[in-house]
Order: sequence, then structure tokens, then C-alpha cells
Amino acid sequence: MARVLIQFAHPALSKSNVHRVLMDYCRNLKNVTFNDLYESYPDMFIDVDREQRLLLQHDIIVFQYPLYWYSSPAIVKQWLDLVLEHNWAYGARGKALVGKKLLCVISCGGGSDAYTDMGRNHYPVHQFLHPFEQTARTCNMEYLPPFVMYGTYRTTKDDIVQFGEDYQTILSTLTHDKLNMLNYQDATYFNELLPALHTAGAR
Repeated sequence: MARVLIQFAHPALSKSNVHRVLMDYCRNLKNVTFNDLYESYPDMFIDVDREQRLLLQHDIIVFQYPLYWYSSPAIVKQWLDLVLEHNWAYGARGKALVGKKLLCVISCGGGSDAYTDMGRNHYPVHQFLHPFEQTARTCNMEYLPPFVMYGTYRTTKDDIVQFGEDYQTILSTLTHDKLNMLNYQDATYFNELLPALHTAGAR
């Protein structure tokens, strides 16, 4: 089984219905480690040695966060700046992350129609994630299509439960090394793969 590390970042968790429920769906899964960055580092002083050890111990790195001003919360950028050191994560001698996978799990307040060329935000979500895609490439990791949850300002309880069940399905797929049964390289978002995963799970 693969080991998954969730790097969770939400600066206002008490205001989030979606992410608090997602935490319940993933915290106790086998081979999944949940690392709350704001809880661990409220002063933003990242323990680089600890974080690098966690990376070495896991096969798949998940960044879970709300999309804030078309980017990640500040602590994620701080983490990237400090933890992914030259000649450790990248560079001539930087081989620590070679072959690992990187996945972004994102919530957006607006609906999917807001993230189109004609929508309010003018660009699709995957374009806002290009820095993560290039980070994975620089570190010789495999970048997976992101899982995006839209319209979280207007979600119902049923919507949130569905997000949680979908997330649990994704994590189970990752830990059980079932990605290869999907043509995931052709997907823009992990959301596109969920129907096949649910069908496979029902068999």
C-alpha cells in the first residue's frame, strides 16, 4: 500500500463547514497521515527537519486547502519556500522526492461557471495551480489532476457529505495503488475520474 501525507492548510477553519467534514473522512484512514500546518505552526515557523522526514516517509503528498485570492493560504507558500531545499528536493543532488506524487485538493467558494474564460474569475482552477504543477516537475514528482470542490458558499449538508465520500474514495484509490486502472493522465481534474471509481467500488 502507498502512504499518503495530507498537508492541510486553512487559516479560518472554524468558518469552514466543508473542510471540517473532510477532516472527519480522512483522519482515521489506514496509511493516511493528516498534518495540519496551521495547528502545528501557528507562528509560521516551519520545522523543516520534521517536514522533510514526513515527506520521506510517504509516497503521495496531498495539499488540501481553500483557494484564497487565486492561490494557497500563506503557510503553504512558507512551507514550499523552506522545506523544498536546493540539493534536497531539487538540484543536482536533490533526489529526495523523485517518483513521489503530488495532488491538490481545493475548495472554491464560487461555482464552476465562475472559473471559465467567460466567468467572473476568467481562468479555470487548474491554471491557478500551475505553480504546484511546476514544483512537482522541478522535484521530479508526478503531478496528479486536482480534486476541486466548487460552490462551497452555497453547499447543502448533502453536498458536503458527497464531497467527503468522494475524498475518501480518492484517498482509498491512492493508498491501494489503484490509480493505474484509470486513464488519469488524460484528466484535467480528479473529479472526472470519480464515476469510474464509484462504479469499480460498487462491483
